[in-house]
Amino acid sequence: MFRTTVAALLCAAALPIAAPIAFAQQMEAPDRRFTGADLFGLEQAADPQISPDGSRVAYVRRSGDVMTDRMRSAIWLVDVRTGQQSPLAATPGSHLSPRWSPDGSRLTYVSAVEGQSPQLHVRWMASGETARITGLPDSPSAVAWSPDGRQIAYVMRVPGEPMKLGEAPKKPEGAKWAEPLEIIDRVTYRADGAGYLKPGFDHVFVVSADGGAPRQVTFGKFNHGGPLSWSRDGRTLVLSANRRPDWEREPNDSDVYAVDIASGSLTKLTSRYGPDEAPVLSPDGSKIAYLGFDDKYVSYTPSQLYVMDRDGSNVRPLTADLDRGIDTVEWADDGRSLYVSYDDDARKKVARIGLDGRRTVLHENLAGGGLDRPYTGGAFSVSDGGTIAYTGDASGGMRPADLFVGGRQVTRLNDTLMAAKTMGRVEPLDVTAKDGRKIASWLVLPPGHQPGTRVPLILEIHGGPHTAYGPVFATDNQLYAAAGYAVLYTNPRGSTSYGSEFANLIDKNYPSEDYDDLIAAVDAAIAAGVADPDNLFVTGGSGGGVLTSWIVGKTDRFKAAATQKPVINWISEALTMDGTGFTSRYWFAKQPWEDPMSYWNRSPLSLVGNVKTPTLVVVGAEDYRTPVSESEQYYAALQIRGVPTALVKVPGASHGGFTARPSQSAAKAAAILAWFDRYRTDRARPAAPAIASAPR
Repeated sequence: MFRTTVAALLCAAALPIAAPIAFAQQMEAPDRRFTGADLFGLEQAADPQISPDGSRVAYVRRSGDVMTDRMRSAIWLVDVRTGQQSPLAATPGSHLSPRWSPDGSRLTYVSAVEGQSPQLHVRWMASGETARITGLPDSPSAVAWSPDGRQIAYVMRVPGEPMKLGEAPKKPEGAKWAEPLEIIDRVTYRADGAGYLKPGFDHVFVVSADGGAPRQVTFGKFNHGGPLSWSRDGRTLVLSANRRPDWEREPNDSDVYAVDIASGSLTKLTSRYGPDEAPVLSPDGSKIAYLGFDDKYVSYTPSQLYVMDRDGSNVRPLTADLDRGIDTVEWADDGRSLYVSYDDDARKKVARIGLDGRRTVLHENLAGGGLDRPYTGGAFSVSDGGTIAYTGDASGGMRPADLFVGGRQVTRLNDTLMAAKTMGRVEPLDVTAKDGRKIASWLVLPPGHQPGTRVPLILEIHGGPHTAYGPVFATDNQLYAAAGYAVLYTNPRGSTSYGSEFANLIDKNYPSEDYDDLIAAVDAAIAAGVADPDNLFVTGGSGGGVLTSWIVGKTDRFKAAATQKPVINWISEALTMDGTGFTSRYWFAKQPWEDPMSYWNRSPLSLVGNVKTPTLVVVGAEDYRTPVSESEQYYAALQIRGVPTALVKVPGASHGGFTARPSQSAAKAAAILAWFDRYRTDRARPAAPAIASAPR
């Protein structure tokens, strides 16, 4: 339907101007609501990389491509003083991971043309000349320059040999036989977004910055990960890897290693049980900062920042008193402090932490990541002089992330589009749980909403469950608001950014009292005079899908529901998800066959006999995290019981890539709105935004 509309417009553009009056009438009253077609017009800043001297920032600009129905990634350059922008790598394809050479004279990045494997490129900034320096069979990641600028290190997958069992008969020449058997012998044999995994392992390589044959540095049947950090003399790299003999069954026990580039010999620098990762050498090479925690099988443990001497001795935590998960680390140029980012009270912050643990928050409006839902996010980098570039939001949740330098906004990527749109306003809502805890919550109000006017309410629940929403832009919420709904979203117990105690209130007990927090938020929206108590709706994805299905098994107060990519049966999920072994280790005390009732008692399927609420089931057709079979089980159960339902499958979509293609993101939101509109009882029913309308 969308293709037909676009084709019709293109054909009309080629015709003589025979009906100018009709066209003028259409243009007189443009639709100021945010629509599904507008998803193609959105742009977002990501991965900001400030030059060593702080004068320029290279960043990734993500934008929708209406002809390919994909988000394109281009690299743009911004002059910090003037704000002038220029494209650096913006030809058709995907351009990612810009990284400055230590002296700032060159920039490397990963670039791919459709249908070809991504390659490393280097741009000489003074001349503007660019050269492709690799011809790789697979995508490079974790790109890092050597201190002298002569080499570039990266991680790439190296193919392996599959297990062989027996031998098929010899095929006659020219015969057309069936495909050979697929033999799987790995514990984790598929991954969401990647599908069924081919044999092989991730290894470290180095290549000359001037091009030439790359050289493999690590070996063995183990995966090695970035970021990669060079020693000052260029002879050693530090990295993280899990090289336990039983690494497949102990996937969360990585360590920090130093690898000698010449010989490939590895020295293990950490030893505690738990993940130690993201190591970064100090500027003088004497210390290593890294992230990790002691794994005690609780469902949430925040990553702490550690510093140790280069030989692995004198380990000391720097954030033991913070109780927030650190996610990015950079050394200050003088080696006396570090820059980190972490979520705190539903906001991503950047702080400087001294070697004595003293902490100073520098910026706290970081934003960026997925566009469909309002998850916390954002990225930063630091110049040699301490100037910070980051992606953030100064609009109060009304626009996608822009680029900021030193707290000053230097891009306004969506000003033109948004100037013609009336968006839903994001406002905080005061919510107190049954036990007196404050539950962070927000309302997205329909455009033009008048105080005191009650409107239908959609409760939108985040996934994880150990993640957090924040007051940032989300296309789903804006589409729902444009259709006349208020949207309520919250961070119930189990959410991150409020400390490990709050997150672990649902440890081995999920879902549970988080249900009460969500209901308390709905009651608060009614008490605030916004929500129409006779027109309540509920939806959520992943962990939010779990809670949506749990809610309709507990109460009939919602007119309709849409459970997206849920877990319905914890036993089947634990044995079919891509990270086999995760659920049974961190969310339950025993294996499914040892204590099946503990799994069943937390499974929404156990409550399906109570469900009367019309419930839509939505899932990606290639979801391996909460597999498609989970959604199909629930759909079948609802059908057997005669509960109004429908199953929506998003073709080609993984769990993480559920809304990666703009048309599917818009269509999914439109399907949910159409389902809810069926059951609205208020008299004024604004038409849901039509996804078939052409981009404006």
